[in-house]
Amino acid sequence: MQVRFWGTRGSIAKPGHSTLRYGGNTSCVEVRTADGTLIVLDCGTGAHSLGKALLASESAARGHLLITHMHWDHIQGFPFFAPLRIPSSEWDVYGPRGLGASLRDTLAGQMNYTYFPVDLAGLDARVRYQELVEGSFELGDVRIEARYLNHPAVTLGYRLEADGVAIVYATDHEPHSRQLALGEAISGPVLEDDAHADFLEGADLVIHDTQYTAEEYPQRVGWGHSTVEYVVDRTCDKGIGRVALFHHDPMRDDESIDRLVSLARERYASASERLEVLGAAEGMMLELERRPRRSRLRRSGSSARQAPERPAEAQKLLLCAREPDNVEVFRHAAAEDKLALWEAGDLEGAVAVVRERSPSVVVFERSILGAGLRALQEAVPDGASQPSLLGLASHADGSSERDRTEADVQWIETPLTAEYARTRLRAALLRTACRWHRGSVPADETERIEALRDLRILDTPAEERFDRYTRLASALFRVPTVLVSLVDSDRQWFKSAHGLEAEETPRDRAFCAHAILEANVFEVTDASVHPDFADNPLVIGPPYVRFYAGIPLTVQGRYRVGTLCLIDYFPRELSAKEKALLKDLGQLVEREFEFSVPA
Repeated sequence: MQVRFWGTRGSIAKPGHSTLRYGGNTSCVEVRTADGTLIVLDCGTGAHSLGKALLASESAARGHLLITHMHWDHIQGFPFFAPLRIPSSEWDVYGPRGLGASLRDTLAGQMNYTYFPVDLAGLDARVRYQELVEGSFELGDVRIEARYLNHPAVTLGYRLEADGVAIVYATDHEPHSRQLALGEAISGPVLEDDAHADFLEGADLVIHDTQYTAEEYPQRVGWGHSTVEYVVDRTCDKGIGRVALFHHDPMRDDESIDRLVSLARERYASASERLEVLGAAEGMMLELERRPRRSRLRRSGSSARQAPERPAEAQKLLLCAREPDNVEVFRHAAAEDKLALWEAGDLEGAVAVVRERSPSVVVFERSILGAGLRALQEAVPDGASQPSLLGLASHADGSSERDRTEADVQWIETPLTAEYARTRLRAALLRTACRWHRGSVPADETERIEALRDLRILDTPAEERFDRYTRLASALFRVPTVLVSLVDSDRQWFKSAHGLEAEETPRDRAFCAHAILEANVFEVTDASVHPDFADNPLVIGPPYVRFYAGIPLTVQGRYRVGTLCLIDYFPRELSAKEKALLKDLGQLVEREFEFSVPA
């Protein structure tokens, strides 16, 4: 596996005579595997030079871009990444899912007319956008694990495993424990920081944020970055091969980075395990090979692309806090993300809210809930999901590290900023199990999309030859809405929409994205209680779907490009005779596709 650094700076680009050796461009790292899979980690200003190099080497046609978060120093290179302007190129862009704007919309925001002369629609490459939560997925021969980091924005770190080696890219991460950030020893476990160390364990290369030293940290608490002392302590005795100090502070020149590397090496020298330490520098290339002794590659975790996701409008927060600063920051966070908020001042009140309201997240001070967490969890109604638990821990309230070891609780050290409160709350909401899963990607997805686009029917005007079938189906099945839906790479587009004033929806909300995985009629008799659809925005919001039945539409005898589907706003179930009739109508719609293919 090859790794090359194109941007190593944090916060803001800092080119100049004082940053010649380590570089002034912001975060961007290129990874290539033995089978040619190309993965780009972050798209800071370093992506400009990477894009030019890819064009020069004629290797810009296919790649994957993994973005950790949406702060400018990690996305400013996106509009200048040359492969995105090549019509023959195909790129998948991955980033953390939020509660508001989509990944695509956020990237489009910095290319708004006010700020940039070319908008997102001006990119000529075929670009697909995939939003991630914690979990794992595969790209080519690479298995990737995504894990939330501790930063004042929802941020993912990535662990890449291929060719018998592993890389961890963990930039923009602040220690959960301020004692550990200062390089101090703690007796007993600190669950969140121990879990982070486990994420790094056994990696052949750890690329880690080391923006500060322990001496600098007290003036930068809450800024979302690690100290070099913390990184050394978290990687010792973890079977790691190399550590690359990364995300260099813009105020740090080449000589001060040299001193940072020396500080890390000296601290490692006192440990039982020797690691190779380097300061990440622009242009640096590393060749990673399987080590004879290493921890085994990790194979746990749920699918990140298929992980459960919950829309903001379905979220509810229970706040059990008395400290004015805690109350203020979480009230503000709930208001900013439009979350339903209940407050309880004692265990009895909290149990009542949990029993009656089924909150998604409970934020609590130990002084209020005390040892009552089990009673709180037992109050969750049958069929409802357990809430995520966020505990507020402070040295001032007498909480010890030993008190913070409940496996079900994510602890937050207070006081904390409004930005951190909002981010930790968002991460907890996105972790919450819910009843909304996007349809899996078919095994023949690439060929399927090509077959769909070969029809040259997407984004064409309405045609009577399709509309007559949706009208007929509406009358035959006595349903208000019938669609001829075509499932594109990141949307479903309606060639005919009887009873619905819409042209398309995102693919992750599409019932039809599930229907194309089946050979026969796919039916959801009552979406409001279905484990895959109950929290779908199309169920809990307009058009309030309750019943769905779709027959896949096939072209070239094998590729399921869309569906003829029925929608009702009341539960129901098709008979065997009705399913056969829907299949017959679907075959007639398929015949219309034959007239769409150009000679």
